[in-house]
Amino acid sequence: MGLTLTRAAKWTSAGKLDSTPINSLVLRELMGFVEDFSSLHSQEAEHLFEEPLEWTTTLEASEFEDDYEIKDSGALHSIEKDEHGNPTLLLSPPTISVRNFNQLSNIVNLENGKGMTELQACIEENRMPVVKILGPSYANMKKAVKSKERSHDQAQDLPLDLKMQLLHTLLDFDKQILHKLLKEVSEKFRLNPAYVDNEVEYLQSFCGPGDNNVLKSVQYTSEYEFRNRCRAPLWRQLQGEMCYLVIETYDTETLHITCSSAGVFLNMGVTNEKDDDAYQQASDVFKNLVALLKSKSQQFAECMALQDVQEAPASKKLKDATTQLSLKRINKSAVSSQREEDKASDLDAQKGTRSKNISRFSESTYAEQLSSMRLERGAEECKTQLNPGEVFSETESDSNPSYEEEEQPTRRARNTDQPSEYWQIQKLVKYLRAGDQTATLLTLYALMDYDLKNETYHNAIQDSGGLKVLTNILHLDEVNLQLGSLRILKEISHNAQTRRAIVDNGGLRSIVNVLDSRNKDVKALAAETIANVTSFRRARRTVRKYNGISKLTKLLDCAPDLSNVDAKHEKDVEVARFGVLALWSCSKSPKNKETIHKAGAIPLLGRLLKSTQMNMLIPVVGILQNCADEEICRNAIQNEGIIKDLVQNLSNDNDELRIHCANVIFKCAEDKQTRTLVHDSKGLPALVSLLGKIENVKLMAATTGAIWKCCLSPENLDVFQDHKVLETLIGLLTNQPEEVLVNVVGALAEFSQRPANKITIRKCGGLKPLVQLLVGRNEALLVNVTKVVEACATDMDNMAIIQDLDAIRWVWSLLKNPSPEVQSSAAWALCPCIENAKESGEMVSSLMGAMELVIDLLKSTNDDVLASMCAVIANIAKDKYNLAVLTDYDVVLLLAQLTDKPSDLLRCHLAHAIAQCCTWRNNRAAFGEAGVVPHLVQYLKSQDTKVRHSTVMALHQLSKEANNCIIMHGEGAVKPLIHFMGSDDEKVRNAAADCVRNIRLLFPGQSRAKKSTPCM
Repeated sequence: MGLTLTRAAKWTSAGKLDSTPINSLVLRELMGFVEDFSSLHSQEAEHLFEEPLEWTTTLEASEFEDDYEIKDSGALHSIEKDEHGNPTLLLSPPTISVRNFNQLSNIVNLENGKGMTELQACIEENRMPVVKILGPSYANMKKAVKSKERSHDQAQDLPLDLKMQLLHTLLDFDKQILHKLLKEVSEKFRLNPAYVDNEVEYLQSFCGPGDNNVLKSVQYTSEYEFRNRCRAPLWRQLQGEMCYLVIETYDTETLHITCSSAGVFLNMGVTNEKDDDAYQQASDVFKNLVALLKSKSQQFAECMALQDVQEAPASKKLKDATTQLSLKRINKSAVSSQREEDKASDLDAQKGTRSKNISRFSESTYAEQLSSMRLERGAEECKTQLNPGEVFSETESDSNPSYEEEEQPTRRARNTDQPSEYWQIQKLVKYLRAGDQTATLLTLYALMDYDLKNETYHNAIQDSGGLKVLTNILHLDEVNLQLGSLRILKEISHNAQTRRAIVDNGGLRSIVNVLDSRNKDVKALAAETIANVTSFRRARRTVRKYNGISKLTKLLDCAPDLSNVDAKHEKDVEVARFGVLALWSCSKSPKNKETIHKAGAIPLLGRLLKSTQMNMLIPVVGILQNCADEEICRNAIQNEGIIKDLVQNLSNDNDELRIHCANVIFKCAEDKQTRTLVHDSKGLPALVSLLGKIENVKLMAATTGAIWKCCLSPENLDVFQDHKVLETLIGLLTNQPEEVLVNVVGALAEFSQRPANKITIRKCGGLKPLVQLLVGRNEALLVNVTKVVEACATDMDNMAIIQDLDAIRWVWSLLKNPSPEVQSSAAWALCPCIENAKESGEMVSSLMGAMELVIDLLKSTNDDVLASMCAVIANIAKDKYNLAVLTDYDVVLLLAQLTDKPSDLLRCHLAHAIAQCCTWRNNRAAFGEAGVVPHLVQYLKSQDTKVRHSTVMALHQLSKEANNCIIMHGEGAVKPLIHFMGSDDEKVRNAAADCVRNIRLLFPGQSRAKKSTPCM
């Protein structure tokens, strides 16, 4: 990234990236690198940057997904934080700050299409990103890497730290992108290294001592030759420069010459690659070295004139020499591959019999179609192989594996010892480019005879540009050619590298377009290929962008009765099956799920559930499982009567189908209507029967998840209790993976809401394994476990066991968990534990740091956490000693700061906490001085009964302080308090009466005055 941006990229005077082809290519490559960084380099992606990358953004908080929190101010920060609690992404419009590659990858992968714009803004405002990522020690680290590369054999066994691994990854990418840029530039070269080599060899014949020679020496500045035969550094090759020469003459100073694709010219004296100024042009550009020397050296020019060596003949001689060199290389290659040519010709002869059955069409029409798609470029390259410029271009293309390495998840090492089939396939690709319609079709058949799942054959097709040719063939209207191309693309798309290459070359768009074909085989093959290719996010986004979701959905409308398919509709059902496979793969993206629903796919999937074919049912339910994440899709699943079919398939013998069906029920059963449908369809016994499949983890996770959500309805809970599900679930608390335990404990949390079930949990030995789960790190599991502990702690016998197992200490430690949901759930669990524990006051005070932790969480920004902490404080404050400690920690001021929060749940427990803290006399006055009373008076107008009752209790305690009574009277608290004197709750009734009494005692004169005032 460093070398690419500083030397290869083009910058304007304003510090922005210029609009050039090279910059466009750099941005595309960086986009692909960052987009896939998290999946390819998971450890390096979590490494924190030494300095955050900051830039001006157009992103809004609403464009981010679940892993982020939005503040009231409109700012957004990531849930992921560093060791100091700082978020790794912070958005404060219009500025965004990123601390690791994970978050950078998330930004470019957002579904809003702004990834490229944001990446460009990041680069423009962080011109040296590697320095910010790795810190000022980057230069020393780079030297260390180079020294290790020089002593690779000794250092290869030494482990690298994470920072050094990240540096290696960035340097490797730098080399790859430079190679790829070089390939793009090299295709435009007019001169080439072969031409320069021959010209240098020609000039060296004039070197040496004596009167017969006019030159002292002609030498290259560097003896190192890259695979493309250039000697210039990579970053200079991007400027079209190939090598540098030092020529000594007898009548001039030493000449330092640059040889580039545009010609040759003098430079400022290139001797050191690090001296950028030395590369500057110091003369006009000449078309070759002979012309430059004739203009600079009079002696050389006279010698050329005397020997009648004119510039044109010299150039012709040099061109002839280059041509001979090209012929020599081609002949050498031809000799080494003679056997492969013979085999290929034999193969063509064998395939010749097939041509009799091939539908022929006009060659002129075929040529016109190829011309419109520029497929004839391959034929032109074959005809101009002897052109010197083409020799250089082909050499570079064959020798540079950077393109293939760039897009594959695992790097492909360069292998010069390729099998003969590799070269045969490359020849067949050339036939695809240059042949007529019959030859093209025969070539496609020949390619299909190879084992196209072999990675070597994939590389051969890619290296020779075969992917582009195959996808271009799809634009033709000839069905046979389309079928042949799609069969090959279907096979090679099983390879991850090839899939990415197809998307990069724009091939996926071509495949999506042929879904409109009238030929059913073409549509089926296209859909199957899309199913293979869309295994990563960018491919799925491409399908959606080009309306592929709607086209695939149309394939699902195949037959009126799937349970009994006649011969007429068999082919349509087969096409629908492949369409379902493609939609299944595409449905992994959130926006695609919405698009699938909008395309009307859910009703069609409901019809396909009537099928008896397992290879149809599994992907259909797989799509429903993915789409069930969206509420709009869940509603559609309910309304289309799909739940009944899912329940029926729970009794199928195929475990994979049952897994998907149970998962759909798991996701949809959040809604009461779905739970009722499952109950009415006799789905509960079917789920219970699956609990015996302990050996199948995925099935157990799906089944227990469905049972958990179905337990939310009381009538379902009754059915489960009749089937002894509670006892079965308790038995699953041990020797199960976390994905199963989360659902098992979630179901137990619902069971434990009934008093009788709390006893069952204790008698079946469920408390001990539950407490042992408190030491885990799975947030969902911790939330569910604390819910069970909260419910069980209300039973005194259970509480005794919980206290003996030291569970309260473990629950309290969960308050340190960074997840607000875990903090809140743990705090709610602590409330009954503190209330029912023996000697709870001493127990709380014995926990080191417990009070400090509670006070710290009162500063949380999460309302659920604040409400639960107020409930904890209300229970802690029942002990006078603990209340005194809380008071010393300024609990009064912290509680007072929460009174303006709008949450009714928070207000209810805040009023309870205030009431309990007022048992300490000085706190009553402190609450009054902190401005709590006016807020509490407003709480009396709440629509929530619990808020009003807890507020009355708090005002009763505060009214024992005279100044608070004055404030209550002034805020108009008397009238609503009189209303509460008629409450059905005796405690509330007495508290309201006492509060009114305290207020009236302060204003006896005013009361008498009102009584003695005469009526007007």
